[in-house]
Amino acid sequence: MVERQRRVQRQAFVRDAGWSDATESLLAGDASFRRYFRLRRGHESAVVMDAPPPQEDVRPFVVIGRHLHDLGFSAPAILVEDSVNGFLLLEDLGDDTYARVMNAQPVPSGGSEAALYTLATDVLVALHGHGQRALPSLGLTAYDGDTLIDAAMLLPEWYLPMAQGRPPSEDDIASYRAAWRDVLHAMPADPQTLLLRDFHQDNLMWLRDRRGVRACGLLDFQDAQRGHAAYDLMSLIEDARRDIDPALRAAMLDRYIAGAGIGDRAGFETAFAILGAQRHARVIGLFVRLLQRDGKPIYMPHLPRVWRLFERSLAHPALTPLRHWVDRHVPPAKRVLAL
Repeated sequence: MVERQRRVQRQAFVRDAGWSDATESLLAGDASFRRYFRLRRGHESAVVMDAPPPQEDVRPFVVIGRHLHDLGFSAPAILVEDSVNGFLLLEDLGDDTYARVMNAQPVPSGGSEAALYTLATDVLVALHGHGQRALPSLGLTAYDGDTLIDAAMLLPEWYLPMAQGRPPSEDDIASYRAAWRDVLHAMPADPQTLLLRDFHQDNLMWLRDRRGVRACGLLDFQDAQRGHAAYDLMSLIEDARRDIDPALRAAMLDRYIAGAGIGDRAGFETAFAILGAQRHARVIGLFVRLLQRDGKPIYMPHLPRVWRLFERSLAHPALTPLRHWVDRHVPPAKRVLAL
């Protein structure tokens, strides 16, 4: 019944947007409640974002999307907005996600892994190069301090019970938070900028007919916040869904540091490791939650990769308090789940 009502609402939105004569096909869904539908009529196409309230809110996507567009980046243009019912009609950026292009056989000319990651790194250099203008005028919440810790709680709350066969104790939770507080004492404050938060192969498009940084299309940025500039670069080159050649990872780190004019490389690499550990801890718990709560097992095959990334982050000296907690509560034998 709910699905039928939602379909009727979407059909009304499409009709009012002037696309009632178009055919509709499901384009994609993701780890949220959002779904995307492609509309086609003749040679024209557009995309409907279906983001049902109260679970989703399209307004942050609208604000960040228009801000990125105004800065000269290729966020999809917003053609029609219905924020009350949770629908957007968007410019169709096509099908060439980074993941699809890099996995194609043969890889199309100009679409190699090195070329696409270089382009995405240059997008971050250009975005962060705007300084304070990179941040929308309405302001964003900060992704730092207790906010980082709260997001990383998914690991003890969801992964730990599955690994240990029991709910986490109060001491498990308290000691995990205490370890993170110790780690964050080493977190550099600057440089602060706009974080798109999910800057990786599935949310980046190769727009081969556009030039410069506009050749990289940007998707799924509604959770944007303000925080340390290392976060999106880390999301790009420590991807939960893709193994990235260590030489390419190192080259992109060097490229960003040089292009952004980072003077304190050691400080930046410390922030990179801390934010990497935070994201990987969150994702490990998130993948288990998607399995257990939402019935979405498709992310679980990526769990071993995320653990490898997490372990690499934990090797940094700044992560020593958290590494001790992980070694005590989730020893190596518990980092592999029998499903």
